[in-house]
Amino acid sequence: SVEVPPLIDGLKFDAFIADKAFDSNAIIAELNERGATVVISQHPRRSKPLLLDREIYKWRHLIENFFCKLKEFKRIAMRADKTDKSFSAMIYLAAAIIHSR
Repeated sequence: SVEVPPLIDGLKFDAFIADKAFDSNAIIAELNERGATVVISQHPRRSKPLLLDREIYKWRHLIENFFCKLKEFKRIAMRADKTDKSFSAMIYLAAAIIHSR
């Protein structure tokens, strides 16, 4: 989560969707300053749970499920492709197979 501020610097967005690894007070404070909606799966030990937009959270859950399905493909899970192009092609192929199920 230390690398998030440089990645989002200069970007404009209305919501930030992430998983528990990004449940950081510093990140949430910066997002609140920007006026962005925070949709982060919260760590269970968070002392004061944050309010979430449940509709956006449903989309986060769908995306998370899609990544789990992608990881069923051994070549993707192990990142066996040597180039970005071949890895990207495998993602598209796996997505097409998942969509056809």
